[in-house]
Amino acid sequence: MAAAAETEKLGAGGETVAVHLPPLSEEDPLRQDKKRVLESRNRSCLFHIPISCSADDTLKLLDQMIQAARVVHMDELELYFAGDDDVGPFSARNELESLNLLFKIVNKLLVASNADAKEVLQMLQNDIVERLRSVGKADDAHMVSQTQNHDSEDSLLKWGEHHGVKSKLRIAFFQGAGRGMVASESIGVGDTALEIPESLIISEELLCQSEVFLAIKDFNNITSETMLLLWSMRERYNLSSKFKAYFETLPANFNTGLSFGIDALAALEGTLLFDEIMQAKQHLRQQYDDLFPSLCINFPEIFRKDICTWDNFLWACELWYSNSMMVVLSSGKLSTCLVPVAGLLNHSVSPHILNYGRVDEATKSLKFPLSRPCDAGEQCFLSYGKHPGSHLVTFYGFLPRGDNPYDVIPLDLDTSADEDDGASQSVSTSQTTHMVRGTWLSRSGGFPTYGLPQPLLSHLRAALGCDLDESTTEADIKENDRVVLETLLSIFNPMLEELPEPDDSDWESASWDVKLALDYKDLQRRIISSIVTSCTSALENV
Repeated sequence: MAAAAETEKLGAGGETVAVHLPPLSEEDPLRQDKKRVLESRNRSCLFHIPISCSADDTLKLLDQMIQAARVVHMDELELYFAGDDDVGPFSARNELESLNLLFKIVNKLLVASNADAKEVLQMLQNDIVERLRSVGKADDAHMVSQTQNHDSEDSLLKWGEHHGVKSKLRIAFFQGAGRGMVASESIGVGDTALEIPESLIISEELLCQSEVFLAIKDFNNITSETMLLLWSMRERYNLSSKFKAYFETLPANFNTGLSFGIDALAALEGTLLFDEIMQAKQHLRQQYDDLFPSLCINFPEIFRKDICTWDNFLWACELWYSNSMMVVLSSGKLSTCLVPVAGLLNHSVSPHILNYGRVDEATKSLKFPLSRPCDAGEQCFLSYGKHPGSHLVTFYGFLPRGDNPYDVIPLDLDTSADEDDGASQSVSTSQTTHMVRGTWLSRSGGFPTYGLPQPLLSHLRAALGCDLDESTTEADIKENDRVVLETLLSIFNPMLEELPEPDDSDWESASWDVKLALDYKDLQRRIISSIVTSCTSALENV
């Protein structure tokens, strides 16, 4: 409101339009790091745009606003990997957040501005929308639609509409991705693509009205999350369930990492994903053994032995892992929920729907607004969160298309050099762990980072006694770099040797789980290979 009032006052004089970005939050744990980055790049959160400004100069100012907004929305990973001269974009998520922030600010200013200011603001708004339209376009182009019968999915949409669902989406099938949703009409930024009444959301509040809850709420300190699993396992076979149409459209098998067979696990041996899947499987098996057959014995009418099998329990677990969403209900409580119809939306690292998850108090519905435009017939993507490929394989059963900035490899290094360095509490010195990702994501391939993260190199230089200062000669700089690069090669060369190139014929004839395991292994190989290539190339030039 303050921004709009100032624009009206200044715009009325025919002078400038003031655009305020929100100040860095005092509660943001990364506030000091972001403040340091803004200061180092001479960026602030307040911009004045002369109304008489040329189109070129106006768009140059917009570039500066976007650069500042990118810093405001940076997360810890982006701060870690951003180079000193890197102004972004840092990730599709960051770009969408930044452009949407400016879109909303300019929209508010347009309402209160005079005719002269409106012309400048409309120019900004048009360019912001075009930039949003370009985010993720390369990934969208790879999705190939397939002709397939989807009567059961259509019946789910009709059931949803009967219960108050509003949708600008329809169901389609895509090669390599299965079901998804496409726009039935062109949908703009900020428009709602899907609206689900709260009464259709499966949550703890719904559970409290069920016979499962009433029977076992005091059983062995059982949690609401576990009760929801048990409710879903039973409700799947309840022919009179209100959610019968929803359960009938769910797959018989979710094909996540939790269902990997012996051959797929063998293909993953030696990777972090192998450990992640094995730990998750062991946890679920222990959970099942703690519940059954005890529940069947104590509550035989509710928990029938033919329903309470390990396969059905695993199915319910995979359902909640792969389809649940964190939602703030109208009661104000944050809950893990299943949201019928919305679960058909596929994930992308460049999603159309980025921010959702709070039931609208006025309409008592969960709305899914677009963060970038979606044309009629185009697949509409949702963000499942900032997850690496290992998490997506384990709990969702896929690897996303395109470059996932969260595909990192953590490094187990002694961080005492970081802790002892008291020069400044930046992201470089406060980091307790270090990591790498594919160097193709870096925009700086030469000295001083060679496409590698600056905090990691700073740590290694300090740990190896290769710190630079004003007295360091050029020859010493080259020698220090050589030591650091050779150290990195000593870490990553053995890792690469453990990941030999696969035989393509093995992949073609493999089962779904082995194919997914090999795809993940190939991703790890590409990341590590990029590190080795960058270090080797850098050594040739020092």
